[in-house]
Amino acid sequence: MNETRFPAMTQVTFHVNAPDKTAYACRLLRKAAGMGAKVMVTGRSEELGRLDVALWTFSALEFLSHCRSDAPAPMVAVSSVVLADAGQPVRGARVLLHLGGPSTEDVQTFDKVIEIVGQDPADRQEARQRWRLYAGQGHEMVHHEVTQ
Repeated sequence: MNETRFPAMTQVTFHVNAPDKTAYACRLLRKAAGMGAKVMVTGRSEELGRLDVALWTFSALEFLSHCRSDAPAPMVAVSSVVLADAGQPVRGARVLLHLGGPSTEDVQTFDKVIEIVGQDPADRQEARQRWRLYAGQGHEMVHHEVTQ
């Protein structure tokens, strides 16, 4: 019997109503790195800058190996978290964490996409547009309300 196989769709999870997107991203990245995942993080330049600083300082007892996508290739290869401007693919990253702004990444190349949405009305409106885009592409959609 010849079975037709369809590629698995990417799971897209929206974490909505995060009071502090940077701190929330740090917690999610710590969890993902603990599970051995390589994560590409995209967002606006100022958000990536805040996250870069926070990853150095959010825990006195832990360090998450991270770098920018334009770092030397050996550094990118060993970092569990890579901060990338939209459109800069990261080899080996199976998880995309998106902090906001337009998402130009080809989400089909990832096993999982995590969208962090804050409490700002503009951020929420952009997230609604991305939700419609992903859902229209047939991805598995999950909504997670962030609790205080």
